[in-house]
Amino acid sequence: MSASLNPATAPAASAPACGGTAADPACTQPLPVLGRDVTVPLVTGGEVTYAALDYAASAPALQRVWDDVAAYAPYYGSVHRGAGYLSQLSTDLFEQSRATVAGFLDCRPEDQVVFTRSTTDSLNLLAAALPADCQVFVFETEHHASLLPWTSARVSYLNAPRTPDEAVATLERALAAREPHGPALVCVTGASNVTGELWPVRELAAAAHAHGARIVLDAAQLVPHHPVSVRELDVDWVAFSGHKLYAPFGSGVLAGRADWLQEAEPYLAGGGASRKVARREDGGVDVEWHTTAARHEAGSPNVIGVYAIASACKALQEAGFDRLVAREDHLVATVREGLAEVPAVRVLSLFGDDAPRVGVISFVVDGWNSSHFAAALSAEYGIGVRDGLFCAHPLVRTLLGSEPQAQGECGAPEAAPGERSLNAIRVSFGAGTPDEHVERFVRAVKELVADGAKWQYRTEEGRCVPAV
Repeated sequence: MSASLNPATAPAASAPACGGTAADPACTQPLPVLGRDVTVPLVTGGEVTYAALDYAASAPALQRVWDDVAAYAPYYGSVHRGAGYLSQLSTDLFEQSRATVAGFLDCRPEDQVVFTRSTTDSLNLLAAALPADCQVFVFETEHHASLLPWTSARVSYLNAPRTPDEAVATLERALAAREPHGPALVCVTGASNVTGELWPVRELAAAAHAHGARIVLDAAQLVPHHPVSVRELDVDWVAFSGHKLYAPFGSGVLAGRADWLQEAEPYLAGGGASRKVARREDGGVDVEWHTTAARHEAGSPNVIGVYAIASACKALQEAGFDRLVAREDHLVATVREGLAEVPAVRVLSLFGDDAPRVGVISFVVDGWNSSHFAAALSAEYGIGVRDGLFCAHPLVRTLLGSEPQAQGECGAPEAAPGERSLNAIRVSFGAGTPDEHVERFVRAVKELVADGAKWQYRTEEGRCVPAV
């Protein structure tokens, strides 16, 4: 009989991320995350609690996730091929985690959940599994993880739409015009990693299916902020990363239809993906590959990373997405209203000010190079944001248009001949963000625009840093 986690032999489960009743006031507070009490030095003197406002790159790990992983760590063992107790226990934990993720995504019974390293890895896996002569349709607004993997397919890059309706109409026109009418795949983001705007995924899925195409949802920026239902959205696949979902350790997910995955060669050839290997008389080998998710999970999997994802899924569900979304909407409003009071600030948007969005906001400041502004936020206020093109170069360039970036005292590396130096500032937050962090950010923006930086900065290896 396989081992299982139980109070007598394994770590106790962590308490829910917030209290168990709808009226519990703790549920309106930020979820506990690692690093919430870390202090950092300021160039102007003293220290301040670090305001981590770069969730869109990597969200801090939930304390719940870290506690669960630490409790499991002594019981760690290699999965699937061990007879020992810890191996059996770890195998059960690994497969239970797969079921947890399937439930979190509201997958269909026939769907497969494949564990990968990241969203990028998941989409490259799907790209490797495309049938012959498949045509891929992708908007230029995508993150590079979903813009670039389709090298073996015929790719149609679609211009950035300016409304959700235009996105659907643009896709419908492109699909209607495709020839020949072979297999096709649409790849679309759920929430932009640049503007935070929510995309009309359900409508795009309906358009894809009406024209005989399939659709994969890049949910890297969506699953940490909103519930995602594969059934309700009617997408064929969904991909996301654990490190955006408050889970460290480099794991990701590709979940959805099994047929293309079962028919494709294994993403990686090796142990775990193979069910049977035999020598032939001519000296070669015959291989029978698994048809389950194991087909694309060769090698020893990242058990701790997978368990961390499952723990994060449980924590968010227990906290209640309704509460989390409502609180995040409040933080978004705080930031947007504060930035709107600064005439020098322009928030980047595709769909307009009224478009629903998650806690991801990018902007530029007149008279400032974005690298300089981000460096001042960090060095003088202890606020961590991101500047640049956010691995979505075509989108950011489209949004910035022909606006030049002021170099200021330091800035991004010189642009190529004939090009301008373009970059923006991105602030992003989520379930673990205290109100004080976004309030401090808004105050800092207003002070920097009104009074300028208090310190001198210089360019070092393409980054703006405080001058010593």
